[in-house]
Formats: sequence, C-alpha cells, structure tokens
Amino acid sequence: MSDRHTTRPTRDEVYDLLMNARQAEWVELFLEDGRALAGAIIFNEFKGTGRLINVDEEFSYDFHVDHVVDVKL
Repeated sequence: MSDRHTTRPTRDEVYDLLMNARQAEWVELFLEDGRALAGAIIFNEFKGTGRLINVDEEFSYDFHVDHVVDVKL
C-alpha cells in the first residue's frame, strides 16, 4: 500500500512554521480536530499560544501549538 498522505510535521516543525507565519499577512492553520482556519496570526513563542484573526469574517481563534497540525503560508 502506498502512502498517499504527506507526513505530519513534528511539534518542533509546527513551532517553526508558526514563528515564520507571524510575518505573513495571511496563513491557514490546520487543527487536530479537522478544522482549517485562515487569517493573520499572533504567536507567543514563550507560551506556545497564539491567536488567529480573520477581519473579513470577523472572528478570532485562540490556539495552542499542540493543537496545530500544519501551517500553510
């Protein structure tokens, strides 16, 4: 059986992606519960927490690095 899915990034890789995503105007967060949320992020590297803010849809979402599966810029 071939592996059709890409491997999930490690916690350290997700952490690095979040650090880089802080400078991006728009990112997409993929969460472990299956949701994908888009917007700009604020990330506190010391606490491992952040907030995704989507001004177009007028919502924000608080997250922890352990709940993030992947980050796309």
